[in-house]
Amino acid sequence: MYHLGTVLSLQGKYKDSEALIRDSIRILEDGGQGESMICTKRMRQLAQIYITTDRIEEAESVLRKILHIMELAKGWNSLETVIAAERLALTLQSLGNLKEAQELLKRCLDARRALLPKNHIQIAANLLHLARVKMLDSSKLNKSNVAELDLAKDLLSKSISVARGNLVRSVREKGNKQSYGESVTTVRSRQSALIILLQSLDALSLLEMKRLELEDSKDPYNSEAESALRGCISAYKEFVNEKSLSDAPGVKAEYLLCLKHLVDLLSDNRTTSKDRSNNAALQELKDEIKRVEVELSKKGGRRS
Repeated sequence: MYHLGTVLSLQGKYKDSEALIRDSIRILEDGGQGESMICTKRMRQLAQIYITTDRIEEAESVLRKILHIMELAKGWNSLETVIAAERLALTLQSLGNLKEAQELLKRCLDARRALLPKNHIQIAANLLHLARVKMLDSSKLNKSNVAELDLAKDLLSKSISVARGNLVRSVREKGNKQSYGESVTTVRSRQSALIILLQSLDALSLLEMKRLELEDSKDPYNSEAESALRGCISAYKEFVNEKSLSDAPGVKAEYLLCLKHLVDLLSDNRTTSKDRSNNAALQELKDEIKRVEVELSKKGGRRS
């Protein structure tokens, strides 16, 4: 029943899939296995269907139940509990419940720092999530509370440092091994590190633009935002020669997003940087966007 439900979900038949998965969960609960790991796995699948079909409140309810079960069964000394809490936090973020999302992400970060090496890629991702929530929260702040953006910038700087460190180390280690000796997990970890690095730099550019708004700056041009986006593009080019990275649609999609954001910044009517007046440089960026979009479409990647 559950397996058929997952197949239907992959086919986009969410209504039928939901009914089957809900029934399989009910059977487990009726049999006294409602707090088993197999049941929580099915609950996660159900929550994902709710998220995919834009029923976020229902997803929140299921994810809260999963976290409660994990807290009782394994406590916060388990990464499984941390991941369950992070899923709930990101769902709360999408619902606008930023205070609770931030509290959960802070607790996740504390737990990961206790359980993992200080430069683990999961910590970089956690820092990025927490920074994004702080940035969203800053939208409600006035210029007297710019300190929140400073905290978010510090989180992003740490995320960038950890992600870059992971990439450099992973690429160096790969150079000392035969390519066929690498596990799928290692390749995926390297791809995740580059995606997190690009996302963190892109978020940093957004943060700098928010800062300009909050400070009511008379200078409309934001060199810090441009610098972050150019850093994003440079980071991609620095590591793109690694085949496992250049072939990854998720990596290309993040690179494409950075390119588009830079073009938007330089094309803005208020922008007065030298690059804006340099039509050739701007056109070069636009041509690169088209090239990457073609590559993504050939590989079935999404266009951001």
